[in-house]
Amino acid sequence: MVPPPIPSLLLAAVSIQGGAALAKSLFPLLGPPAVTGLRVTFAALILVLIWRPDLRGVSRAAWRTLLPYGVSLGLMNLAYYLALERIPLGLTVTLEFVGPLAVAVLASKRTADFLWVALAALGLLLIVPWPGRSAGLDPLGVGLALFAGACWGVYIWAGQRVARVFAGPQGVALGMGVAALVALPFGVILGAQHGASGAWAQLSPGVLLTALGVAILSSALPYSLEMGALRALPARVFGVLMSLEPAVAAVIGLLFLHEGLSVPQWVAIACVMGASVGVTLGAGTRAVPPVEV
Repeated sequence: MVPPPIPSLLLAAVSIQGGAALAKSLFPLLGPPAVTGLRVTFAALILVLIWRPDLRGVSRAAWRTLLPYGVSLGLMNLAYYLALERIPLGLTVTLEFVGPLAVAVLASKRTADFLWVALAALGLLLIVPWPGRSAGLDPLGVGLALFAGACWGVYIWAGQRVARVFAGPQGVALGMGVAALVALPFGVILGAQHGASGAWAQLSPGVLLTALGVAILSSALPYSLEMGALRALPARVFGVLMSLEPAVAAVIGLLFLHEGLSVPQWVAIACVMGASVGVTLGAGTRAVPPVEV
């Protein structure tokens, strides 16, 4: 039985952020690069097995369209997990959301959207670790989260081109394969340097099963739920519900990772969410927010 579209989107958000929390639990054992490599590789295998893309029918021009999509996806996941090691889940997702928000504003011609940019900027000012601020966030973690957001912006731009070249989800499956080729070498090289014996010495059936669970929760399950909801909901309703993800991430981080946030940080999350909702409602049916994979 397929759930209704709005519960589907809410369940997808919980699944994605739950997958991130599960991934973070593996960081002490494997390190973020190895977890990223395993997660993206498992996700690619799942999507390829489900959608069975025909490599023989992919032209060189199609591959050139696909490469920026897959590379940005791989780097986005790597930077996201590296940031997640250093700063709380809710703030990582909030900072990453700046990428798609910037793409939406750049594609818009509405003067009112600059007000939403100002609101998002206020949120960033409340998060960024200014010199002299006590108990500030890790600056490298903030930078990595913003870089992940920039990669997400490129992923949106490239994904629009991929959607015009590939039918259905075949481009997503192939793009995830490219992302695995990008992320896995980082996982192999940096994972070998993690801890006294290296990440790969820690692999066991239980660890691999957990990594597979991360891939399912973070990619396969939410992608299926979001695709079903996208076909049933107006674009702006879909976008507004997607804008709830920073709050979902903050709650998941609090409940499962015990990551408490300060009042200014909660205000920052609300500012970025409000800006995302404002831009989405202003866009109407002219733009559809991308799903995360």
